[in-house]
Amino acid sequence: MAEQGKTSRIRATGRRRREPAKGRRALTVAAWSAAGLVLVSGCGLGYVYFTLNGNIQSVDINAQLRDDERPRNVDNGSMDILVLGSDSRSGANGAYGRDEGAARSDTAMILHLDEGHRKASVVSVPRDTIIERPDCTDKTGATVPGERKAMFNTAYEVGGPACAVKTVEKMSGIRMDHYIEVDFTGFKKLIDELGGVEVTTTEAIKDKSSHLDLAPGTHTLTGEQALGLVRTRKGVGDGSDLGRIQLQQAFMKAFIEQAKSVGVFTNPKKLWDLADTATKAITPDSELDSVKELADFAGGLKQLGADDVHMITLPVRYDPADLNRVVPLEAQSQQVWAALKADRPIPASATKDAAKGHADGVVK
Repeated sequence: MAEQGKTSRIRATGRRRREPAKGRRALTVAAWSAAGLVLVSGCGLGYVYFTLNGNIQSVDINAQLRDDERPRNVDNGSMDILVLGSDSRSGANGAYGRDEGAARSDTAMILHLDEGHRKASVVSVPRDTIIERPDCTDKTGATVPGERKAMFNTAYEVGGPACAVKTVEKMSGIRMDHYIEVDFTGFKKLIDELGGVEVTTTEAIKDKSSHLDLAPGTHTLTGEQALGLVRTRKGVGDGSDLGRIQLQQAFMKAFIEQAKSVGVFTNPKKLWDLADTATKAITPDSELDSVKELADFAGGLKQLGADDVHMITLPVRYDPADLNRVVPLEAQSQQVWAALKADRPIPASATKDAAKGHADGVVK
């Protein structure tokens, strides 16, 4: 993805930008690695910056969206990041299926950091969720008309990252401060560079489609196995996207703990290898497209542990018209968005009557 022109940067504190004068997001490892490099590389930063900055390709979300059509940019110290996993089959990702010409967002998470950046909430949006997609602009600059009943992941398909951000902002009424995208191949390499991620499965998971075959017990997953785990649908639960999301959330908690325990800050070579891999694996927005900006961002993430991150799935029900799709539970979804806007924990009542994927507890 080619780098676009830049707008104003977020402040180094990691706080939200103040509302601009009239006329203007795996990911934590990338940020932690960049931050550590700044700390240990000393006078060699020139080479570090030149090399790692050259790895990063970004997308300028702000330049592609009209500011007056976006939610107000509130400066209360909290931060919201749209994190997407791309299912593009182009390039090295072709091993996972045929390239049909348009990537979709295989995984979507809205990460909310609280005011003190000591707690986080993650809201996973099922890719099969039926939503109202706004008008967007495609890569040729042409307008793609909105759609009242569209699958969530078609937003990325028709209008790329900017349309995905615009759709999430329309759904939630919350302005996204950042965008980070991770692709299949980058995800695999990052897990392998970490030395794998340890998980415990409480039942067998076997899925030929995602090349996964795990017996019950404790496993240190390779990048290939980890990718299979976060992609599997048929191997566990009810075979739905909701079950896959439950596996993804369990894996992300294990991933966070692994990333904090590998000792990258005391091992410069490990740190360099991780940072080199991570900066190649992600496509961030243009305000996170340098080592320094990633390091600044990392200041608000590196203190988070798995117990500090509360993960839920957007409250949905199966669509009676098509049981392969889900639709948001309006009242409960509004509880979720209201909590994030107010920088409060998401109440348990928001997910009480939501559809489940029946894969909770399968991976720990």
